[in-house]
Amino acid sequence: MSIGVVGLGVMGQRMLARLAGHARLRVTGVWDENPAVMSQALAQDPMLRAATSAEALIREPGLHGLYIATPPGPHIALSELAFDAGLAVLCEKPLTTDFDAARACIERIERERRRAAVNYSLASSTGLAQLQLAFGAASRRPLGALNSVSIELRFAAWPRPWQANAGAWLSRRAEGGFSREVLSHFIFVLQRVLGPADVVRSRVVYPEDGIGSEQSLEAELVAAGVPVTIQASLGGDRADDNRMLWRASEGEIELRDWFGVTQQRQGERVQSLGDAETLRMNGMTDQLGHWAAMLEGRSHSLPGFAEALAVQKTIERLLVGQG
Repeated sequence: MSIGVVGLGVMGQRMLARLAGHARLRVTGVWDENPAVMSQALAQDPMLRAATSAEALIREPGLHGLYIATPPGPHIALSELAFDAGLAVLCEKPLTTDFDAARACIERIERERRRAAVNYSLASSTGLAQLQLAFGAASRRPLGALNSVSIELRFAAWPRPWQANAGAWLSRRAEGGFSREVLSHFIFVLQRVLGPADVVRSRVVYPEDGIGSEQSLEAELVAAGVPVTIQASLGGDRADDNRMLWRASEGEIELRDWFGVTQQRQGERVQSLGDAETLRMNGMTDQLGHWAAMLEGRSHSLPGFAEALAVQKTIERLLVGQG
């Protein structure tokens, strides 16, 4: 199945690398507003075709799907154009800068049965699967009643070093920041397992220039009656340090370093479900399988636009600060 890619920044290039040689998904056309970036992509893969614009790429015959890896501003407009052309859409997060446009787009998706998803990588992870088994709506509660959830994030700097060429928007308050880019993945996991989260209190520290994104965030939420705490800030010696701990009456599950998962029952040794890198590779492979299923109109686990918008609403409430 043929994929077009709009946006060849960090995420777009990573997706090109992931799809190289894939048995069922093949990138055939690309576009980026930066000609130098597009030339670099073509030099690495001469089989790619460069479109003259995003709109031209979307109109190319033979495409099955569009991957949107631009900054958030044009996400909804590009998605609408893709739907006009009959394409399935996989979009990067955050989904939108315009909630009204996003709601209208979601109404269209539901009305016209369009195929659309947002790239939350943990949707296909072992960690999420284990949390759903332990605490999801259909769970038999093998670890007992869930007592609390805590999320801890720390970054040596923002943007992280590998994001340095991704564009200034990542470091600006309007569209960027670590809450939208990283915390959102864990809010997605929280809400996929427990349902909508209510913000009880949030305290955000921003730089004094009025432009830069958040430097720290502390918050309390409640999801399905369970208290949730967030501690996120800049500083430390690791580019990206993340931890999500689910404590229950008879044990706990911890997600660490994105894809690492450990589980412990009371009185027993901590059990690792695999090293983070192996689980990451498995999750990425599974995600591409779910993407192919979406393109074919089959069942998949990728979050849709409505679920992604619900995550972003929670993030934006946190960033306002309250309580």
